[in-house]
Amino acid sequence: MADAPGNAPSSNRNVMIVLSYLWLLALVPLLNEKDDKEVQWHAKHGIVLMVAELAIWMVANMVIFNLGALGCIAALLTPLLALGQLALHIMAIVKGLNGQRLTIPGLSEFADKV
Repeated sequence: MADAPGNAPSSNRNVMIVLSYLWLLALVPLLNEKDDKEVQWHAKHGIVLMVAELAIWMVANMVIFNLGALGCIAALLTPLLALGQLALHIMAIVKGLNGQRLTIPGLSEFADKV
């Protein structure tokens, strides 16, 4: 007996999961894989993660700007923030490709509600 169309994973599930964590490219799986619940979860999670990261970068830039001369020293730490962001995306992609989910407290709960 064949699976119903919404039950079988799509043939390009891995590609869609990777796209889910590449900022605006998360819209591709969100709009194209509406029948695959797992891809939808990763796409929504990726979009919520993108918005949270933008907010963090905006706040960090405002703080650095308002620190004056100390802001120059604080700005040297921004590559560490970018490295942490990259590591988070890689962890989410690897877990997604292995059939798992990377849950981030607060963000994941919000993504589930959206």
